[in-house]
Amino acid sequence: MGASIGLGLTAAGWSVSGWDPEPAAAGNALARGAIRTVLADPVEDLDRADLLVLAGPPRATLETLERLDTEVLVTDITSVKTPIVDAGRRLTRFVPGHPMAGSASSGAEHASAHLFHGASWVLCDDLANTADIDEVKAIISSLGANPVVMSASSHDERVALVSHLPRLLASTLIQMASDNPGASELSAGSFRDLTRVAGADSDWWTDIFLANREAMDRVLGQAQDLLGQRREEIASGDSAAINEHLSTTAEARGKLGAPVAAIRVILFDKPGEIGLVGRSLEKSGVDLRDLQLRHAEYGGGGVLTLSVGVEEAGLLREALAENGFEIEE
Repeated sequence: MGASIGLGLTAAGWSVSGWDPEPAAAGNALARGAIRTVLADPVEDLDRADLLVLAGPPRATLETLERLDTEVLVTDITSVKTPIVDAGRRLTRFVPGHPMAGSASSGAEHASAHLFHGASWVLCDDLANTADIDEVKAIISSLGANPVVMSASSHDERVALVSHLPRLLASTLIQMASDNPGASELSAGSFRDLTRVAGADSDWWTDIFLANREAMDRVLGQAQDLLGQRREEIASGDSAAINEHLSTTAEARGKLGAPVAAIRVILFDKPGEIGLVGRSLEKSGVDLRDLQLRHAEYGGGGVLTLSVGVEEAGLLREALAENGFEIEE
């Protein structure tokens, strides 16, 4: 995440320096071009800085805030905000933040200057004045993100539900599959989608769960209650209740974003297939919202799912057909 911010700021014209407790990590960031120089100390070398971004996990960020004494504008990217706000009260200029973006991979080698394009980026207004918030807004907007201002407590309650609970559920599903020999051989796209974040750094997430333990306790309790209710409905054969739950949540899921059409393209195990899909996309001129590839473990082609706006689905289907592709209905 820190290296992605560095790449984005560098592309926007900033001169970026950085530090990491692991020299190899700092070296990787330097090699990637995410930073121009490696600082000897993250706190001491701030005299000429305009902005300090604390890009570590909650525990490391808290430790840095305890010894930080600067007039420089400071922000952070930790995904739990209440303890960070409390620790940062002694700073003159501090805008706590959290970009709602990332991936299951860590390290500068996986960084991207485009990681934050279209992502929400929370800024907490518990401590900061309007001028500093506006300055950080402008900076993160230059990275392609959409700033959202709210209190630390509101943030922590919401991310416990939409970010932290999904991470814990993903690892729980992986544990259950691992304890069931042969289950992984049957896993398909839905299981991979649900468990993608289970591959993320464990130390980082342990810090997050513990730092947000009160909100996590509440959402885990809610999840247990709802799962218990579904369990009772299934055990009793209450088809009406099950169907109502599924249809209601399907409708709610559809409202989370613009309607899309999923077009499943049959791919064969031959050179140039993906390139030909690309030419079809170019010819159709559609706005590609998402793509997923499902393929056989040992090769043999697969199915590429392309998600586009409902109104553009016909254009893409036509372009794919002209290039000889079969569409899975």
